[in-house]
Amino acid sequence: MSGLALTMLIEDCVSKILSLTSPADVCRSSLASSALRSAADSDVVWERILPYDYRNIVARATIPLQFSSKKDLFFQLCNPTLLDEGKKSFMLEKFSGKKSYMLSARELDIAMSHEPMNWSWTSMPRSRFSEVAVLKTIQQLEIQGKIETQILSPDTTYGAYLIMKISEHSYGLDSIPLELSIQVGNNPVCGSTAYLRHGDSNKRQLERLFYANRVEMMRQRVNAGEGRVPRERKDGWMEIEVGDFFSGCGDEEVKMSVVEVKGGHFKGGLIVEGIELRPKH
Repeated sequence: MSGLALTMLIEDCVSKILSLTSPADVCRSSLASSALRSAADSDVVWERILPYDYRNIVARATIPLQFSSKKDLFFQLCNPTLLDEGKKSFMLEKFSGKKSYMLSARELDIAMSHEPMNWSWTSMPRSRFSEVAVLKTIQQLEIQGKIETQILSPDTTYGAYLIMKISEHSYGLDSIPLELSIQVGNNPVCGSTAYLRHGDSNKRQLERLFYANRVEMMRQRVNAGEGRVPRERKDGWMEIEVGDFFSGCGDEEVKMSVVEVKGGHFKGGLIVEGIELRPKH
């Protein structure tokens, strides 16, 4: 066997070994030597690291993706990529290669969102989507989203997060808690409650007394109890964790719900960008 053939054989073996590791491991290995760098850059490695359905993802991209290699494609997909006519956003984790999705407000089932008196649709400079949903006024707030586990990374614990903002002229959003729940197939996997914003403690205490029976029923059914509030994100939005679930290796429908515990009072000023699903660590 010639020296060139031996070198190619060794590089091929190294590429196959590297393809069984993580993107972070591959990038670290490429710094060790020029031989490892050549193996680490090969399509053999990055074909294995890319999601099995990456061709379908590329085909669904709203803006066609141009890439020179599978490694180049991987790192392009590590940035938010709009899919399905801009109604979903997709991204890969740079260190693990696992998938994240965000369902836009247009992909969600938002009660009364088709009624101009209740909701409006507008663009916002810092949103990844062309439209967000802006709550004008409503009595009963209900937001639901669905996704199939088949399109997520297998055997991964995912967190689902409502991505939102509160406008300066909001009202009624700190009164009654929301019920947060996730169901995988026919099985409820988690439940909790949350407030869309911090409110006056005295006012909240009176409302707890007024809705005591309903809240007590909630406490018996949910795991985390009351008290979750939005937290700020680096992208300028806020998020509330709806819950988490395990993707497994089959194909089941995941239903995510954000529903008001007790309606009856008017509220407005909520801005909904979507629901994000990302791996938990």
